[in-house]
Amino acid sequence: MRTLSSRAFNQDVSHAKRVAAQEPVLITDRGRPTHVLLSFESFRQLAGQGDTLADQLAAPEPVTVEPDWRAITRWSR
Repeated sequence: MRTLSSRAFNQDVSHAKRVAAQEPVLITDRGRPTHVLLSFESFRQLAGQGDTLADQLAAPEPVTVEPDWRAITRWSR
């Protein structure tokens, strides 16, 4: 994990974002850790959030799904 002072972060946010795309960045204020900057994908993994249906539909490669035919019942009219 890389560490940046809040001053260095404020002076070059783009650099911090580039580093955060590869690994989390610890932001310090007066030498004490205050924030962590990480990519959105890393955040989603950490939060346990999977892909949404919209994410899967927007995927560049097709998504293959096998339905559970045992769970399907006849429609009642």
